Amino acid sequence: MSSAMLLAKLEVGQHFYWEIAGLKVHGQVFMTSWFVIGLLVLFSVLATRQVERIPSGLQNFMEYALEYIRDLAKGQIGEKEYRPWVPFVGTLFLFIFVSNWSGALVPWKLIHIPGSELAAPTNDINTTVALALLTSLAYFYAGFSRRGLGYFARYIEPTPILLPINILEDFTKPLSLSFRLFGNILADELVVAVLVLLVPLFVPLPVMVLGLFTSAIQALIFATLAAVYIGEAMEGHGEEEHG
Repeated sequence: MSSAMLLAKLEVGQHFYWEIAGLKVHGQVFMTSWFVIGLLVLFSVLATRQVERIPSGLQNFMEYALEYIRDLAKGQIGEKEYRPWVPFVGTLFLFIFVSNWSGALVPWKLIHIPGSELAAPTNDINTTVALALLTSLAYFYAGFSRRGLGYFARYIEPTPILLPINILEDFTKPLSLSFRLFGNILADELVVAVLVLLVPLFVPLPVMVLGLFTSAIQALIFATLAAVYIGEAMEGHGEEEHG
């Protein structure tokens, strides 16, 4: 009976909102997002404070991460077009990666705030949908900047009848990414929470380790597919010039 009462208290989330300049802001997501951003800025400053010709320590790790993100963007967008998009793809990957890992490593549930609870930023559908909309804007901009008005011709190919379906497809691709990311992170946190309630602390540890792995994979999938969509939006430019 007591276990049932404890499980009944598990909720997807309690929320509170702030009014900032007339805008309603999701309070706990705002705080945890800035916590993640602060961590990223701190590591960046520490890694570049004393740049050495032969990197070591944190500088070596950050250079390895940058090289990995650059190769990811290069492989999906193309060797000639990838450079301007490395910061965007890298920001997506690092923000999602650190957010996911903060949800697995930081005991947010132990931090009590009035009328709400804290969780990883990617544990909130608002965050993942916002990332999806940014991805949509990015590949619309990529396609339009490379192909001009000719970019929109893809919506009426092979026949104008498919116009609504093609437009819907462009918006549903990143949205499906956002729901997958949100669902995986939420499910992982709920499973760990249930196990912590039902069994001793050390039993959920393997699940938490698995959660770290899946969190990293989700960040990689989101960033990779974002780069793929940007690459697809710019396809055809070179063919049109040579045609």
